[in-house]
Formats: sequence, C-alpha cells, structure tokens
Amino acid sequence: MFAYQLRIAWKSIRRNLGHSLIVAGGIALGVAVSTLFATVRHSYAKDPLPGKSDSLFYVRLDSWDPHQSYPGDIGPPPQITYQDMAGIMRSDIPTHQSGMFKTSLYVFPPDASRGRPELEQIRLCFSDFFAMFDVPFRYGGAWDRKADAGPESVVVISEEMNDRLFGGENSVGKSVRIQDRQFRVVGVLDHWRPGVKFYDLTQFQVQAVEPVYMPFNWVRPMELRTAGNSDGWKSPSQFGFAGIFGSETAWIQMWVELPTADHLARYRAFLDAYALEQRKAGRFQRPLDNRVRTISQVMADFKIVPEEATATMMVSLLFLLICSLNLIGLLLGKFLARGAEIGVRRAMGARRLDVFVQHILECELVALAGGAVGLLLAAGGVELVNLWTKTMFQRSDFFQVDWAMAGFATSAALVAGLIAGLYPALRVCRIAPAVHLKTQ
Repeated sequence: MFAYQLRIAWKSIRRNLGHSLIVAGGIALGVAVSTLFATVRHSYAKDPLPGKSDSLFYVRLDSWDPHQSYPGDIGPPPQITYQDMAGIMRSDIPTHQSGMFKTSLYVFPPDASRGRPELEQIRLCFSDFFAMFDVPFRYGGAWDRKADAGPESVVVISEEMNDRLFGGENSVGKSVRIQDRQFRVVGVLDHWRPGVKFYDLTQFQVQAVEPVYMPFNWVRPMELRTAGNSDGWKSPSQFGFAGIFGSETAWIQMWVELPTADHLARYRAFLDAYALEQRKAGRFQRPLDNRVRTISQVMADFKIVPEEATATMMVSLLFLLICSLNLIGLLLGKFLARGAEIGVRRAMGARRLDVFVQHILECELVALAGGAVGLLLAAGGVELVNLWTKTMFQRSDFFQVDWAMAGFATSAALVAGLIAGLYPALRVCRIAPAVHLKTQ
C-alpha cells in the first residue's frame, strides 16, 4: 500500500510540475539559509577531538592579584605563569602533559630559489603534545622526551611548510634554518585540520595550526617571547628577559591527559596542594580556584561559540518556518482542485488515512528535492564565508558542510514539508465523496 501511495504521489508531482517546482523552491530557500547559519554555528561548537576530548583537560590556576579578581567573568586567568608550569609538570599523574605557547620567528628556505625567509608562527611545546592531541604524521614522528630536556635542535613541520621548503618530499633528517640556528626535521604532519584551534583558545580560534613546532625549552637559549596574549598583575622583580620566568605574568597554555576519574581526582588534589604550598611562599593569596576542564567545558568557559552565531541560526530557522507557512495556501489550492478525483477514490474504498498519507508523501518528496537544492546553495554560501576567513585568518576550510549538516538539511526539509502540507492534507482527506460524485 505504501508503494502504491508513493507512486500516486509521484504522478501528482509530475502532473503539476510547475507548481511542485515553486513549492520546492520555497523550501530550498529556507533550507539554504538555515543550513548556512547552522553550519557556521556547528563549525564552532562541534567536538574538535571526538573520542578523546573527555580525557584531555585544560589547567588554570588563580595566581592573580589578592585584592581583585581577574577582569571579566571567566574566573581565574586563562593561562598560567612559567613558574607554575614548571612546578605542576613535575607531577607524574597525567599520562601526557604539555605547557605551550606560540612565537614568531623567521624560517629560511634551504634553497634561495624557493623564496625569501618568512616570519612564521612557531609553537613551542613538549613531545607529549603530539600524542595527547592525536596529531597525524605523514613522515617521521615526534621528538622524544630526551630532546625536550636538551633541548635538541629538532623540529616538526606541517604538510604545507614541507611542500614550500622541500617540494613535498620526505624531509626527515634534513635541516631548516630558524632565525640563526639550524634545526633537524624529525617529523612532517599529515593533513591536520581541527575545527577550532582547541589547544589554544586564547587568541584567534579560527586560525590555522602553526606550521612549525619545536621543543619548549628553546625558550631560554633563544630568548623567545610569546606572540599570543599575556596577562600580569604586577611588574617582574627583575628587568629584561630573565624576569619573565619568575614573574606573575601568565602566558602559557597547559594541557594534561587524565584517562580515568581517579586520575582526575588525584590531579585536582595535587593542584590544591601545590597552590597551598605556593601560598606559604607568599603567592596564591586568593581563595583556591584551580580549574581542570575538558575541551568542551573550556570552550564554554571562553564562549568560543559566538552569541551572534546562535542568534542568526535561530532567526534562520524562523525564516524556514515562514517559508513553510507561506506554502500552505499553494498546496491547499492544489489539493482542493483535485477534489473530484479524491471523491472517486473515496467512493471506491480509499480511507481518509490513505488520502492523507498520499498527500503528505507528495509534500515530503517535493521537500526532499527542495532540501537537496537548498543543501547545494548552502554549500556555495559556506564557500563564500570561507573566502572571508581566508582573508582574515589565512584559513579557507574552517566552515564545513559535513554529514551532520547534511542530516540537518534533510531533517529541516522534511519538517518544512510536513508543516506546509499538514493542514492541506487534513482538509482534502475530509472531502465528502457524495458531493463530487453528484457532479460527475
């Protein structure tokens, strides 16, 4: 019976093709707009590391001014100081841990024919960074912890940097000059495009990942300063670069991997004990507020999903609703115009339910066609938005119409078709057969 009703619905669509195209176009417009803005919000809000994000934690410590809280409503400072990073990394509770920050350094091509040296974003981190965040490698791999301690002159470069410096070939073992030092390439990243830059949410979360990674402990020999945000509430006790390391300036992001609830509980206790120990030395005079938060929690803390994205998505859903409501009159006129045909079907034994299902199926088939067109239009709109992000953040792949958004577009189209066709289908299935039989 369902197949028969589906065939009747399809024949009705073909018989009134122009009318059906108008209905499909209205739904396509609503689906395109709603899917576009839903994709924008989804790109910010989706889990950047599925399957592992619940075991990775961002660490924040309240070492701020005893007399006033950190500005804003986010709690303790979003980053930690160098001395606190060095102190808490002595813990053996995390399976992986890494303090990190970014700087800007000149990278020289090995051959002058490949271009001039360019100022690049460099991430200084520990070797655990790559295992902790499941960073994929095309060639080679991460450096080891011995290289962290040295530090050894090793780097990991991105796929794009490898293409630019070495023509895309396996560059493991080759040298690249950074500032006035030579570094040996130990690994080349594979295609790595996380959504938001989740491991550093303090600045430009849409920005692409860094093209070069080097051991954190090069910070002292090369006197490297952060190219990201930094916060402090009092001046360093020493002048110059050396004063940064013992100061209350927070400029380091700290991540740990804690695979079980027991690890998390023990690590929280460790941080509290560390803060109380620092309090005896005159620091951490504020009430204890050590935060160990998952990726999704810290994204919520830092309000990574723009309020504007949520608001525009809600408005776009209202626009889809308006498109659906405006189609009710068209469908009602179309369905009532075939009243004689329906009367004959009813007289021959068709139930009201059969008539209702046939017309709802017709609406949903048209809606699916409109949804497919709307999805294509939304994908085109997303590409235009990506052109803007390429101009602003040197990244052209942040917004993506993935399978989740394809499912959203399909669901939105079906709901729109149901809203548009529900009342007309209810009206037409109540037509009395006798009224039309008398006129035949």
